[in-house]
Amino acid sequence: MASTASEIIAFMVSISGWVLVSSTLPTDYWKVSTIDGTVITTATYWANLWKACVTDSTGVSNCKDFPSMLALDGYIQACRGLMIAAVSLGFFGSIFALFGMKCTKVGGSDKAKAKIACLAGIVFILSGLCSMTGCSLYANKITTEFFDPLFVEQKYELGAALFIGWAGASLCIIGGVVFCFSISDNNKTPRYAYNGATSVMSSRTKYHGGEDFKTTNPSKQFDKNAYV
Repeated sequence: MASTASEIIAFMVSISGWVLVSSTLPTDYWKVSTIDGTVITTATYWANLWKACVTDSTGVSNCKDFPSMLALDGYIQACRGLMIAAVSLGFFGSIFALFGMKCTKVGGSDKAKAKIACLAGIVFILSGLCSMTGCSLYANKITTEFFDPLFVEQKYELGAALFIGWAGASLCIIGGVVFCFSISDNNKTPRYAYNGATSVMSSRTKYHGGEDFKTTNPSKQFDKNAYV
């Protein structure tokens, strides 16, 4: 019962993490222009994996999609691939989890379901690692440019999408680890040992005609005429 509850909790945690990771792809604010050292801010620059935009003081935004995938910076291409891989792995991990959970009627025997649940955990862990790596790579680029005194172009700060991606990746990893540990709980089967007879009868009681046959004094078994 405890194993089933842990699998349900792991499934909910992993699915929540996968949803958060998936929501980072269409999120606009991966990086936002900093206001450090600026007295008057007339426009806000922000960008994600697909476009770069600017919002003026009136709230009007003008966006420009990245023209060519091959002309992009290497870190953006790597982040795209890692985040798409994270979403894809999370999708397959959720399917494996449904087949491997004890509370479902598909997946075969308990031993087979335990292996499928462990596979789902590994897939969720890989999904979380891909998302964690993609967000960390993007954040490293932002912080490197921000603290570089020789970088004279527009500097940015970390956007909300990065924190959402880190949170989702952490949930996927936690849920995957719980799924991996569930295989050890499923393999615990009760063991029965036959110890044989616990005691040996030291004496046997004989019955004759439903009555006990008791040994008596031999001299009392003969009549007095037997001595004549």
